Amino acid sequence: MMAEEQNLPRFKARYRNETVATLQKEFSYKNPMQVPRLEKIVVNMGLGKAVGNPKIIESAVEEIRALTGQKPVVTRSKKAIAGFKLRAGLPIGVMVTLRQDRMWEFLDRLITLALPRVRDFKGVSQKGFDGRGNYTLGLREQIIFPEIDYDRVDEIKGLNISFVTTANTDEEGRALLRHLGMPFRA
Repeated sequence: MMAEEQNLPRFKARYRNETVATLQKEFSYKNPMQVPRLEKIVVNMGLGKAVGNPKIIESAVEEIRALTGQKPVVTRSKKAIAGFKLRAGLPIGVMVTLRQDRMWEFLDRLITLALPRVRDFKGVSQKGFDGRGNYTLGLREQIIFPEIDYDRVDEIKGLNISFVTTANTDEEGRALLRHLGMPFRA
């Protein structure tokens, strides 16, 4: 058991040892299994400009792979939209779903390394909750992550990060992420 504890990602150990007890007390749950937990993190990069330049997809795949340690899925358009010169089936984005240890490692890097590198950072908005305890965070540039080599970036691309939790309300989801270290604005 001790050897397993030492190999746990830092934020997973923090969740088990501190967050569960704190949230159980805060929301007066009778059972520790009632405490909300992080199920998955979905990292998505929408690339509308890929219609005119397909090489953008290749660079986005490499960047997302560097960020997450997992190969992303290329998303394709479902409908043709003539105004955007878009045909059905064209690649228009990349996404990856992180679970288990990769999810915890990514959360650790996001909170401790990437978010503090955002210029004029005052915290993340609390408005990204969906009513069911899930949170979506939008980042304007991928270069805040230390894994991205700034010199090899041909274009600044934004990305969305969705945190899917087992929380029933936004209040529970906000408390979970706050106790995990998410720097919300006051």
